Amino acid sequence: MEQTKKKNGFSRLKEYAAPHKEKYILSVILAILGVAFNMIPYFAVSKMLVKLIQGGGDFTYYLMWCGVSAAGFFFKALFHNLSTTTSHKATFAVISEVRRRIASKLTRVPMGYVLDTPSGKIKNTMVEKVDSIEPTLAHVLPEMTSNLLIPVGIIIYLFTLDWRMALVSLITLPIGAICYMGMMKDYETNFKEYMRVGKHMNATAVEYINGIEVIKAFGQSATSYEKFSNAVKANANYGLDWMKKCQIYFAMGIGIWPAVLIGVLPIGCIFYMNGTLDGATFITIMILALGISSPLLSAMYFTDDIAKIGSIMEDIGSILDEPEQIRPIENVRLNGTEIVLNNVRFGYGKTEILHGVNLTIPAGSVTAFVGPSGGGKSTMAKLIASFWDVTSGNVTIGNVDVKDIPAHQLMEKIAYVAQDNYLFDQSVLENIRMGDPKATDNEVKEAAKKSGCHDFIMSLENGYETVAGGAGSHLSGGERQRISIARAMLKNAPIVILDEATAYTDPENEAVIQASISKLTEGKTLIVIAHRLFTIIDSDKIVVIEKGNIIAQGKHEELINRCSLYNNMWQAHISSKDVA
Repeated sequence: MEQTKKKNGFSRLKEYAAPHKEKYILSVILAILGVAFNMIPYFAVSKMLVKLIQGGGDFTYYLMWCGVSAAGFFFKALFHNLSTTTSHKATFAVISEVRRRIASKLTRVPMGYVLDTPSGKIKNTMVEKVDSIEPTLAHVLPEMTSNLLIPVGIIIYLFTLDWRMALVSLITLPIGAICYMGMMKDYETNFKEYMRVGKHMNATAVEYINGIEVIKAFGQSATSYEKFSNAVKANANYGLDWMKKCQIYFAMGIGIWPAVLIGVLPIGCIFYMNGTLDGATFITIMILALGISSPLLSAMYFTDDIAKIGSIMEDIGSILDEPEQIRPIENVRLNGTEIVLNNVRFGYGKTEILHGVNLTIPAGSVTAFVGPSGGGKSTMAKLIASFWDVTSGNVTIGNVDVKDIPAHQLMEKIAYVAQDNYLFDQSVLENIRMGDPKATDNEVKEAAKKSGCHDFIMSLENGYETVAGGAGSHLSGGERQRISIARAMLKNAPIVILDEATAYTDPENEAVIQASISKLTEGKTLIVIAHRLFTIIDSDKIVVIEKGNIIAQGKHEELINRCSLYNNMWQAHISSKDVA
């Protein structure tokens, strides 16, 4: 597996935005022009006030500067809109590219990672988290840059008018900055904790909603609602507590920062009365000083987005930095479909699940994996399908290590049907056709008939055109399984893995499905994982797995006589059937 080098949030964001650098530069230039034009009314007002104090009575003079002021507002709005339009076009392209990167990444990581990661977490990252980079790229980059540059330009101009008054106009800025620093203290730590309690609240809400049927059935409404209510309160309380800590600093900063006239007005009056500052310059400085704080305050509001970006990019990076499965591109020649596990070890994290497993599955044979839950049966099947890479040892198909087989070629060779199957929000016909996109309608229906699905499909409201619903929600668990089996049969892969594929099937239909599976897998390599032992007693080989080890293998009668675990499982199985 390839380990991607970790990157910090801003370097990753810069990487995403790089292909659209020209648009962002243009957006910044337009934003600077917009803020610059926004300063024109300040100049216009200062000119008119000076003229008015000097006793000027030419109406056209004031009309001209009013026109200049109006033009300033117009061009400010024009360039601001052009800037945000340009930055948003670039940003939405970046967001689209990031989502495609994540989707592409999910095709290269082990399938087990996708199966073991809650779908809600992946969805949250691909939708909400990726959307969260929009303020930083679309607004912070152009608007914050321009709002910081323009005050600098004004201050430089004030220094050309009177360096003393220029310094006086800056008195409130360091005080406001200190207040702002107090407000932002431990921001990243607080934001991460806020996100944590928010995620806990969301998870609790999903658990409460999804489990409402069980909650009502077992009279746990009060307990479950209390858990949900506590999570909501914890989220709200943390936000309020954090706000209380910052409130005094925020109030002081927002009050002190714009109050430039506190210094400019009295000190300017002293200089004016001493004759060291003329009235026209004093008025100009007083008006322009008011324009320093407004852009700075606008820029300040974006720092919240900047502070969040590290946590946001960390969540996005948690997927993009996931180690990938490295597979060749060109097809390789396989010598049949014999499967061999050579001293295979595998674990999730630091917990080892399989402990040096050795097993040979002959081509064209039927092999069943049985044993207690959690013993490693499904893990072995997923390693054969290359959902995960082994920790040590290797798995070969046709004398070729699965790591040396291109992913697309391996998937052509294997049809995998799990206990929990996913159907798309499409017609039943199209869900089955996914096994072979080139199959005709008649071929799809023929596979459904052979899999024992045709009759129940025809009983649906619109037959084969019935929409399965999101995740197959319009169908029962057993119906979803049978459609998934039909899909796997249509794929016509030489290796078929059924991982508890008949778990939700009723007895009558299970017999039909078992008969169809036996017929449709003739000459193929079939691996079956089942708890209903009567369904696998005719297998060519039954492999008994316990605690990550193969403790016995052979035919049904052999294992009854020489494997106590299998015998006990069989006796328990037939006893339950007798009781039933």
